[in-house]
Amino acid sequence: MEITASMVKELREKTGAGMMECKKALQEANGDMNKAADVLREKGIASAAKKSGRIAAEGLVESYIHGNGRIGVLVEVNCETDFVAKTDDFKKFVRDVAMHIAATNPQYIRREEVAAEVLEHEKEILKQQALNEGKPEKIVEKMVEGRVDKFYKEICLLEQPFVKDPDKTIDQLVKEHIAKIGENINIRRFVRFELGEGLEKRQDNFVEEVMSQVK
Repeated sequence: MEITASMVKELREKTGAGMMECKKALQEANGDMNKAADVLREKGIASAAKKSGRIAAEGLVESYIHGNGRIGVLVEVNCETDFVAKTDDFKKFVRDVAMHIAATNPQYIRREEVAAEVLEHEKEILKQQALNEGKPEKIVEKMVEGRVDKFYKEICLLEQPFVKDPDKTIDQLVKEHIAKIGENINIRRFVRFELGEGLEKRQDNFVEEVMSQVK
């Protein structure tokens, strides 16, 4: 059964879940709206979405230093209560986020933070790339749209595949923990330092390096 945009919109309004989660749930339920809502509830996504509007002012500031001292990360992750902030589950989650940032070097937390001029510059580059590949101009815009999504996944933390489990994004990881602990969670800000950043130096695969420290 074809899953239409209007069906996704209806389920999103009903559950508060994200567009991609709604589309996947509808596909799994073969278009049945009620079954799709149940799928989201079973995965904890619907309840997580409802909690996402609640104020989260407690939490932790976590540091992560890569084993050889070449990469350092500070990240602030908020939750609703000091009680949850002190739990082992929350501490582990925050440390996983810090480790992920060290490995993947995101530039933003979410796509809404990407400056308009940065996005337009990237679109111009992607458009020229498509034209240089000899693609017909009438399909270039659609190609650029698809490549912009890939661009977001490369630079936006919440859209990146989690390095310890690439089958889920950081956004999905956050929602899983919201459902698990029953409180809203918000990755508020981070800063990443890399030794010699901006200087000419040997390039390494930091994802492999960082992951080797946590296995």
